[in-house]
Amino acid sequence: MIKVAIIGAENVGKSTLMNALIGGRISEVENLPGTTKGVIRRRFGKLKIPKSMKNPLGGADEFVLIDTAGLFDPKREFRGKVLSEEKFREVINEIVSSDIIIHMVDATVGLHRGMEKLHHLLKFRYEKPIIVVINKVDLVPRERVEELREIIKKRLEQEAIPLSLVTYEGFNDLLKAIAYYAQYIW
Repeated sequence: MIKVAIIGAENVGKSTLMNALIGGRISEVENLPGTTKGVIRRRFGKLKIPKSMKNPLGGADEFVLIDTAGLFDPKREFRGKVLSEEKFREVINEIVSSDIIIHMVDATVGLHRGMEKLHHLLKFRYEKPIIVVINKVDLVPRERVEELREIIKKRLEQEAIPLSLVTYEGFNDLLKAIAYYAQYIW
């Protein structure tokens, strides 16, 4: 079984992504910060592997998706932690125990400094594979998406997948990235 944690600042679309991956309404979705209060864990089931890839999972193709509470308030750049210290630690422990992390960035807001620090901690200290997605690309001009991709490439040292959970742009690229990392876990 492979655990995939979805992380990001408040209102970035973590619960919407979880619902899209599962194909049903599991996580509560609101246009209000703080809707998810802690950790929601659900079986994802089988991942649809693109035909161009061999199934990296053999027979063990069960995934558990973890929808985490927003860790930072996107309007407060540095002191934007929104959870109690105890809840924050609980969420961080759940993230650290995951096999793959999806780090969501809101195209309308940009990369949050607190999330940037967490990203580096997870990547370098815990050596977690991280997939970065820029969500809500349907709400901003293409130039903004490219600008964010460059910022992420420079500050997080990796490529980002543009994603829209309205038009499903980038959704297959995200599935391919999950399948790619999954083959190294098993």
